[in-house]
Amino acid sequence: MNKFLADLLASRSPTGAEREAADIVERYVADCADSVRRDVLGNRIAELGNGEKTLMFAGHMDEIGFIVSYIDDSGFIFFEQLGGHDNVMLSGRRVIILTRKGYVYGVTGKRAIHLMDAKERKEVPETHGVWIDIGASSGEEARELVEIGDAVVYDTAVHQLSNNKCAARAFDDRAGCYCAFEAMRRLAKSEQKPEFKLVSVATTQEEIGTRGAWTSAFAVNPDVGIAIDVDHATDFPSCNKQRFGYIKLGGGVVITRGPNINPKVFDRLVDCAKMSNIPYQIAADGRPTGTDARVLQTTRGGVATGLVGIPLRYMHTPAEVASLDDIEACVQLLEVFAKSLKNSDDFTF
Repeated sequence: MNKFLADLLASRSPTGAEREAADIVERYVADCADSVRRDVLGNRIAELGNGEKTLMFAGHMDEIGFIVSYIDDSGFIFFEQLGGHDNVMLSGRRVIILTRKGYVYGVTGKRAIHLMDAKERKEVPETHGVWIDIGASSGEEARELVEIGDAVVYDTAVHQLSNNKCAARAFDDRAGCYCAFEAMRRLAKSEQKPEFKLVSVATTQEEIGTRGAWTSAFAVNPDVGIAIDVDHATDFPSCNKQRFGYIKLGGGVVITRGPNINPKVFDRLVDCAKMSNIPYQIAADGRPTGTDARVLQTTRGGVATGLVGIPLRYMHTPAEVASLDDIEACVQLLEVFAKSLKNSDDFTF
């Protein structure tokens, strides 16, 4: 695995507390970008080139997590969710609490199955019915280590699977963030420079409403914007393809089509993939997508917007599965697309 991607996946950066991932982005692009800046929402914004028009790549660096909301007198810690979780997954997980003083490790707990009746065993736990156990013997001890408002993430490692696939906690969307900046790194070293100025943004707080993309897109004011995110792979048992379409893990980068997408940008992305023999798949979305593309498209007077995705199994779980081949295909497509843009291009329709 590329060291840049590996470092991003190892970072702990839940929504609203993205500093670890942000620092990694800064470190890896500092030697290739013309400038790197941060804003008051924590976005990281890197620029390359000085073209008269601007292309923006947006990949969000936040992940789902939790936020500490209450510590009881016995030292058990209760929490609210940051982003959307499947509550079936909550209990029996190792977690890391991000405190001012460093990491505090714990596990999520609830009553063991042996202590439940038949009806309770079938119920999905509510968030407030699960707690974090850090081993504290009292509320006073726990409060010395953990504060209300501290962020929490699952404590899981990155594992290599078969056929160049990997399992990790936060492919959503460290993979897309990596692609946005790795494409810039490669373009900086390429002999052919894009005509458009490229601005790559590691956006924050996507998981609670695409908030970082909202403000950064307004600030950058791009002519063309590409959001890079994960997309649901549907090639697993029980998935209704008539309902959700068919996206294959390892089948290539996903190019989305629908009202959130500028049709000329979509056509250009497909043409670039074909021209460069980059494996790709097409997804349809009839609504504003649940990605940074939804706000990119409508910022200021409107932006010609595209959306590319990395197929992902088991999204928003502690073990998301992606293919490194698909991630590489995404980087290649972004690079070719950036080089294809000409100042004379017209994306009105």
